[in-house]
Amino acid sequence: MTLHGDDPDPPSSTHLFRNTVRKFKRFHKGALRLFQHVAGHSSKPALICHASTHERSQHIKLPKAPDKGQLSRTWKTLQGIYDAHPPQPLNLDLKTFDSISEFPPLEAIKTHTNISATDAQVARTSHVEVTKKLVPYPSHLFSGQGIVILAGGRYTGFATTGLGMLREIGSKLPIEVWVKDQSEEREAWCIELAKEGVACRRLSDYMDTELLEHGYQLKISAILFSSFERILFLDADNVPVVNPDVIFTSKSFTDTGVVMWPDYWKHTGSPSLPYIVGLSDGPSEVLREDQTAESGQLVWDKKRHWKVQRTTCWAGWGDKDTFLIALRSLRQDYYMVPHPLRTLFINGTIHGIGMLQADPTEPTTYKPMFLHSNIIKWSVRGFLCTGCADQAIDPVAVSALENPKSPINWHLKEHRRIFSLETMRAMNIDPEPSIWRSFEHIACRSYWGDKGLCNRTREHMERTLGFHFQKGWASSIMGDGEQICLESSY
Repeated sequence: MTLHGDDPDPPSSTHLFRNTVRKFKRFHKGALRLFQHVAGHSSKPALICHASTHERSQHIKLPKAPDKGQLSRTWKTLQGIYDAHPPQPLNLDLKTFDSISEFPPLEAIKTHTNISATDAQVARTSHVEVTKKLVPYPSHLFSGQGIVILAGGRYTGFATTGLGMLREIGSKLPIEVWVKDQSEEREAWCIELAKEGVACRRLSDYMDTELLEHGYQLKISAILFSSFERILFLDADNVPVVNPDVIFTSKSFTDTGVVMWPDYWKHTGSPSLPYIVGLSDGPSEVLREDQTAESGQLVWDKKRHWKVQRTTCWAGWGDKDTFLIALRSLRQDYYMVPHPLRTLFINGTIHGIGMLQADPTEPTTYKPMFLHSNIIKWSVRGFLCTGCADQAIDPVAVSALENPKSPINWHLKEHRRIFSLETMRAMNIDPEPSIWRSFEHIACRSYWGDKGLCNRTREHMERTLGFHFQKGWASSIMGDGEQICLESSY
């Protein structure tokens, strides 16, 4: 206590110690960075890579969930229309094509989905009735723009990678992660995600999910119930390689309200399909030369294409060409990215990783934006988890590191890049370090992590990509747990 006119009390020994420690910690950090920069990392400045990107994303506002009661009532109205006018036939006896590597001949396409003339006429009538029965767009339920990712089951592990990459590459958009029901939700993970502007949602809060017999049916439902009016939908195994936020202000989207990406092959739908959806007056081959759509990523303006979206729910719950055919049947504009997709291969092999899709804001030049990892699905637990087959929750049957038959087993054991650096440089990208930064965050500082997984992740990053993890001794004493991470030049 200090009285007026008295000398102030001298600082306590505790105060002096804390002040000295703070100064020393600042000195220690600066000195250690300088030392490591000089000792073998002088080709570029040292990069600090503790969870900085995730920390910077914590200012992103969490999306507000739409009113469950009102949205559920809207869905029940739509469901009543669909039940009154079901597509015919209700089930298709599909024949298999002789080859999946060659485009099938016309006769094979005609018999692949054998729809009778009677069923085609009933389906055409139902399609007309569904499109006539308008349910006004509930503008009070949806607003803004954001990203929607579908997770659940083993796909949740893949979604952790895509989510991490979105923040690593600088996306500032709010995100919704949708699962089927409470059994697929991980509450502790959702609490972590909320700090980064990511909201967990359950489809079962809005509809009877027993109606959803196939996984792809969840996709259109997540888009329908999302709180966003303008949506970038990503499959759980889709890994963005550059920031996709720019799509929403691009001419390709603002002119049409839809951006779609091409798949490998031309259309193989039944000749009855154009007749059913009103594109022809009878069975037709009009779609035979059309490029099919690959829906691992889709940009959609719900308000502008509300009628189209309702049609996709009726036609098959929405995936791939369901969106494209619905747009064409209602004579709506859309933007199809003009660049063919490219297949990305595992470094040093002819084994595919996934489909590399182009940036839609670049109409004349191919620049990659999305890696739809439909073959090698990126998941730190799927790559490096050991002894996880018996875990009660979210087991990993066998990781790529444990499985000698995995096409990336050698790369993980011998600490080799999975992407060819030469291929990456040719396309002016290098997403692998950022993916492993995301892995490190998941393995070391999240609900999914454990010590062994964290250590294996950091070892691979150090030996493969030139990262360097070192915990300063002063940080250890103070218990703040900070990791100093430096990247080498590649």
